[in-house]
Amino acid sequence: MKKTLLTLSVLVLSTSLLAGCGGSGNNSAASEDYKLENVTLPLKEKVTLHFMTQSSPLAPSDPNEKLIYKRLEEKTGVHIDFTNFTSDSFIEKRNLAVASGDLPDAILDAGYSDYDLLNLGQDGTIIPLEDLINKYMPNLQKVLKEAPEYKSMITAQDGHIYAFPWIEELGAGKESIHSVNDMPWINVEWLKKLGLKMPKTTEDLKKVLLAFKNDDPNGNGQADEIPLSFILNNGNEDLNFLFGSFGLGDNGDHTVVTNEGKVVFTADQDGYKEGIKYLNELYKLNLIDEESFEQDYNTYLAKGQNEKYGLYFQWDKANISGDNDKYELMNPLAGPSGEVNVTRTNNLGFDRGRMVITSDNKNLELTAKWIDQLYDPIQSVQDNWGTYGDKTQQNIFEYDEASHMLKHLPLKGTAPVELRQKTNIGGPLAILDEYYGKVTTKPDDAVGRLELIKKRLVPYMKADHNFPKVFFSLEDQKQISTLETDLFAYVNRKRAEWIKTGKVEEEWVEYKAELSRLGLDKWLEIKQKGYDRYLKDQG
Repeated sequence: MKKTLLTLSVLVLSTSLLAGCGGSGNNSAASEDYKLENVTLPLKEKVTLHFMTQSSPLAPSDPNEKLIYKRLEEKTGVHIDFTNFTSDSFIEKRNLAVASGDLPDAILDAGYSDYDLLNLGQDGTIIPLEDLINKYMPNLQKVLKEAPEYKSMITAQDGHIYAFPWIEELGAGKESIHSVNDMPWINVEWLKKLGLKMPKTTEDLKKVLLAFKNDDPNGNGQADEIPLSFILNNGNEDLNFLFGSFGLGDNGDHTVVTNEGKVVFTADQDGYKEGIKYLNELYKLNLIDEESFEQDYNTYLAKGQNEKYGLYFQWDKANISGDNDKYELMNPLAGPSGEVNVTRTNNLGFDRGRMVITSDNKNLELTAKWIDQLYDPIQSVQDNWGTYGDKTQQNIFEYDEASHMLKHLPLKGTAPVELRQKTNIGGPLAILDEYYGKVTTKPDDAVGRLELIKKRLVPYMKADHNFPKVFFSLEDQKQISTLETDLFAYVNRKRAEWIKTGKVEEEWVEYKAELSRLGLDKWLEIKQKGYDRYLKDQG
């Protein structure tokens, strides 16, 4: 890959020399050792930086075709020569490039885990950023001053900051938009057709699903209805929501915090076992889509778009069955004990590893000042959702000159996730709650989701806290990553088996012994230590 390039009017190179690795040609000349100082944007002469990034298959293969990047180039005088991979292959391609030592200047929308950041920071592949932030990045400085909790969240225990974060606030605490990801959407048209009420208990749901299976609610004379579908162990499409009817419940990382401050592993609790038993009852009654255990998202989506589902799980129904009244959020269900609980996720609109600068970058000041543009409030909003004034495709915003605000446009039936993937750039960025009403409006889909969470789910959230984004030490992170590889794989495999076989009770003692052998006690010890330290650091 090329390193930093600089336009020199006295130097002309052939187009073949100037073609970027996976990017497009430009009029810059190679000058790896030329270092710009006292940079003022926009530059008088164009400079090219080489970034690696990822994007959705729905987006242009050359990110510079996105209007956001075109405007950034005009604003800064900096051309970004991208090596871009589709999101499904990005991690593998990124790792191969880094392992070869063929480094870009920076990796944008990097997708690095904490373990990655600490490893790459320790071996010098990526550089510490705190000095660059302090010297050259006033927009990011302002974010960290207004929301100081993020400063501690991006700082490793060795005192360094290794990556620029993605921050998207939408509500806080229990009312955060991230409090629940796998929402249950039930077919209310079928309920009405069959004269059924919204289920209130797990037994009610079983009866409703049986009616969906046997009573031809779509009225086509065929038994083609799918009472219940999901994608097991897959975030937004998982059925973790149902486990809340049986105790502490479950979430994507099998971690909850009790109101006494104890970190608990959900998948060895008796309530988890009872939840598995219930799902096995549904399976034995042929109420669960057999493909739920292995289907990919496109298969799941296609059936949902054809309105085959009685109940399914997703972040937003508009992504699966459309923004209409055919499906509604199902109420939290009372389990056998009569108690109702909505288990909170440990999700936060925050990603620590969204962009890194590599040690091969010779123009650190310029790179930092370019990245700082992404943290400008108006720019961050576009980075996250998309832009305005695009003459070639649907826009997600209109720009109000009078109020200097970006206002969300009606989606007109377009799935919000699809439009976002076509037009946004993924970050880094920062959107604070205080921006809404001043810099931008809230997306209509987010407004509706926040309202549902507040009115329908928050009253049943028993946990006052969730597990925060603890930045563990490299040693602890290595142990967590190693332990989770085997622990989570085992838990997820047994969950799938037990839903089908119903052998959870007879294998439970053996299962818990295996969890212990795989290091569950050590995992809990590290997590508890990290949680306690986080609370202390936050004051």
